[in-house]
Amino acid sequence: MAKPDMIGIVVKEMSATLDFYRALGLDIPQGAEKDDHVEVKANGYRIAWDTEEVVKGFNPNWHAPDGSRIGLAFLCDDAADVDATYQRVIAQGHRAHKEPFDAFWGQRYAQVLDPDGNVVDLFAPL
Repeated sequence: MAKPDMIGIVVKEMSATLDFYRALGLDIPQGAEKDDHVEVKANGYRIAWDTEEVVKGFNPNWHAPDGSRIGLAFLCDDAADVDATYQRVIAQGHRAHKEPFDAFWGQRYAQVLDPDGNVVDLFAPL
């Protein structure tokens, strides 16, 4: 039986992408930005990033999608951590998508954009 193991993300610029995910708290080794494929294990899953060039190497017909094509959500410790994580990411020059708010479904919730325009959710139960 197949089991979820890895989330793969295709990126334009590895350095900017890894800086973004480091700002979210992922432990990505310094110097990894020199590689065309990077992966880390977080919360039991592998998250991997491949440059567009790597993907085109095994799939020459691949082309970058228009808009966000993945859904990533990062569970924060609590509502204050949602706000702090959002502020930390924005302070490092990354783009906001939706400022933190108390959602009607019972979560503190915010959204930021990674360097390739993918929407990344930040949330915690209220």
